[in-house]
Amino acid sequence: MVERLHRRLLDVIKDELDRRNRSDVNAVQALLLYNIGDKELTAGELRTKGYYLGSNVSYNVKKLVEQGFLHHARSRIDRRAVRISLTDKGKDVHRLVAGVYAKHARTIEQIGGVGGGELARVNVSLARLERYWVDQIKYRL
Repeated sequence: MVERLHRRLLDVIKDELDRRNRSDVNAVQALLLYNIGDKELTAGELRTKGYYLGSNVSYNVKKLVEQGFLHHARSRIDRRAVRISLTDKGKDVHRLVAGVYAKHARTIEQIGGVGGGELARVNVSLARLERYWVDQIKYRL
């Protein structure tokens, strides 16, 4: 169910991009830009922090840099690491996705029939499930 919901979210983001005639970025990349927000990260941190769950993070980062959505610069501390952050163009896409989320937050209870308390409980339950599975792996329970 979580995977299906993630796919639906990508469909919603793609629909919004299409409505705004944004063919320069796809839904996966737009969600990645949203997740980066105002942070400066390494590509590896995108995966470890859960901002990107796919297997081809370096491909998407490279494309987003080439298209002007991301800045990238070598770390001053570790020259092997590349730090990434949003450009103004990337911030525009971030705002677009944030707008979709804000609209949904305002209308989900009236139109979708899902209350804020229900969403909060789902988030707590999913976080606990993740913790349980991490512990299963980490401590070999």
